[in-house]
Amino acid sequence: MSIKRVGFQSWTDENLCVESNHNDILYYTTRWDALCPYVDVSDEMLKNVPKPFIVYALPPEGPYGVPIGDQYGLVDTQSDAFWNDERRTRKFREYDKMWRNFVYSEEVIPGTELTFDRMVEMGGQHFENCYIDDREIEGFIDYCQKLKVLVIKVHDTDGTLVLTDVSILLPEYNQLYGSFCQWNRTYKNKSPGLYACLLAIRWANKNNLRYYNLGPVGDYGYKELFVTDYEPIYSLALTDLDHPLALDDTSPLHTDFDVKHWNQVYRDVEPIKKFNRVS
Repeated sequence: MSIKRVGFQSWTDENLCVESNHNDILYYTTRWDALCPYVDVSDEMLKNVPKPFIVYALPPEGPYGVPIGDQYGLVDTQSDAFWNDERRTRKFREYDKMWRNFVYSEEVIPGTELTFDRMVEMGGQHFENCYIDDREIEGFIDYCQKLKVLVIKVHDTDGTLVLTDVSILLPEYNQLYGSFCQWNRTYKNKSPGLYACLLAIRWANKNNLRYYNLGPVGDYGYKELFVTDYEPIYSLALTDLDHPLALDDTSPLHTDFDVKHWNQVYRDVEPIKKFNRVS
C-alpha cells in the first residue's frame, strides 16, 4: 500500500475519499474536508479519483481551484479597532459576566499525541451530530502530525464539562484555525459556541497569532460578531456532465459552483499571498 504526501497530508488510494450524498446521490470528498483548512491536492491525487469529486478550501496561494461564493471569516486578533468596537466590547462584557463562575483551561497539544479515542472524547457527540465520518477524524489526526492543536475546556462549578473547543495552530499562515467545538446543550442560553470563539481569539492575541480563522461564514450569521477580514475560499469540482448530481439543481455542484467552473482544475486568477500580514 503506497503512502502519498502533499502539504500536511498523507493518504493511500484506499483512504483518500469519503462518501457523501445529496438526495441519495453519491459523490466524494477527501478525508480532510470536514475538519481541516487549506486542503492541498496534486495532479497525482486528482488523476484517478472517482467522480463527482469535490475539494473545498484549497490553499489560497496555490495554483488549484476556483473561488466559490463562501468565504473564510478572519479575526484580526491584534487589531485595536476589533477590541475597541463598541458593540463587541458590550457583548464581550456580557459573555464574561455570564461565564464568570465557570472555570476554563487551555492546553496546546502536539498533533503527534492525538489519537482516535482522544478525538472522540473531545468531539464525539459533535461528530455524530454533524455526520462526520471516522475517516475524517483520522484525516484530522493525519493533518496535524506536524502541527499543534489548542484545546480549550470550560467546566461548571460542579465539575460538569460545558464545552471543548479544538483549534489548529497554523504559524505558516499566522493563524489559529477553529476546527470544532462540542458543547453541552443544557447551557445553550449562555451561547457557549460564541464564548468559545472569544476564548480562542484571546488566546491567539496573547500568543501573537495575528488571525483567528472562524471557517466558512456564509451559513453562520452569528460569526459576524467577530469577523474583521474575509479570505476567498478556493475549491474544485470534477464531474461527468450527465451525472445525476450534475443534473440536480439543488446539489452542491450548483449551489457552491458556477457550472462554467466544473472540471476546472487550475485557477484563472493569480494566487493570493498567504494571509499572514504582520504589520
